[in-house]
Amino acid sequence: MKIYIYIIRYSIAIALLYSCNQASSTKESKDTDPTGKMMRFRKYSYIDQQGTGIEAFSFLMPSEWKFDGGMNWILDNPAMPSVTSFRVFNPKGKEEFEVFPNHCYFWTNNPQLLGMFPVGSKYFGSSVLQPISARDALKQVILSEERSQVQGLSITKDEDLPELATAVGAGKQSIGGPKPTGAKLRIIYQKNGIPMEEEFYGVTECITFPVQSMFGTYYNTIWYIDYIFSFKAERGNLERNSKIFQTITASFKLNPKWYAKYSHVIEYMAQQQIRQIHSVGEFSRMLSQMSDQMSNEQLQQFESRGEVYDKVSEKFSDNMLGIDRYFDPHESRQVELPSGYNHAWSNNNGEYIMTDNPNFNPNENSNLHWEPMEKK
Repeated sequence: MKIYIYIIRYSIAIALLYSCNQASSTKESKDTDPTGKMMRFRKYSYIDQQGTGIEAFSFLMPSEWKFDGGMNWILDNPAMPSVTSFRVFNPKGKEEFEVFPNHCYFWTNNPQLLGMFPVGSKYFGSSVLQPISARDALKQVILSEERSQVQGLSITKDEDLPELATAVGAGKQSIGGPKPTGAKLRIIYQKNGIPMEEEFYGVTECITFPVQSMFGTYYNTIWYIDYIFSFKAERGNLERNSKIFQTITASFKLNPKWYAKYSHVIEYMAQQQIRQIHSVGEFSRMLSQMSDQMSNEQLQQFESRGEVYDKVSEKFSDNMLGIDRYFDPHESRQVELPSGYNHAWSNNNGEYIMTDNPNFNPNENSNLHWEPMEKK
């Protein structure tokens, strides 16, 4: 069974469409730090309104940043019933974290089948294409689709990242065929006259299985380009913002109840009962009735992939600065926040403030309850 999550503390390989859960606004005076050195994060929860109707994932983002994107359920592709695409960006700058839609492909060594479904055609909702490596996928597919309109694009770094493929457990379900690969790609380009720098990550993985026919045994392959995301900033500022990107990825959490429903959808569609579904509305009602409990096998798979963004944040940059771990008294759990600050506070709305000012107290002129956090 193939599960996607970009996102993320779990990975991202889901999909989205303008159905965001806007955090409820709270009347509060703007926090200021006389030293000028302060950073504030808030928890963002995404509600899968088109499908399950429940929270799909959550993560921390700078309080002033915006979320744009959504989850889209696909009724004709049992191998990938949802795809993710969203961005988290600074509206007053050029910094941005972006998640791209996963790609699902089909390949076979059966010449008769390829004759009926040549390269470029669709086979049960998946494009027909021979598997390629993650490095080639980023260069040939992702850049072509996502950055073809920018000016002066140049690749400055291009390398394999096998530990990323290992971290997500890619390829464990394959009986044969190509091994999973991971890669990262750094590019520079001009956008609206502004020099930009961006680093892409991605994984390719295959599920290959034998198929008996009157002419012998052939092998079909369902393969994916997934866990596709990028960090971008104005040229020269990428490393400077690495701690923000780290915090977003390290704090990303997939809701296990959403994951359970998603898993049941794959099983349902694999049984071809999806052909009885004629509208997204009907599909949504079906999803809401599905169990939010995972089997032991699904739970094991869910947990086995939980470290992907830890690996990514460790590998983001050779010059990357660290993060600090704090205990959040409101949620009774550990959180990872950018390092370089001597004091950190949390409130009951899932927001965090880091500051160097020992006299700064966010409870002043605020109707929220802030508590200091201890560094672990």
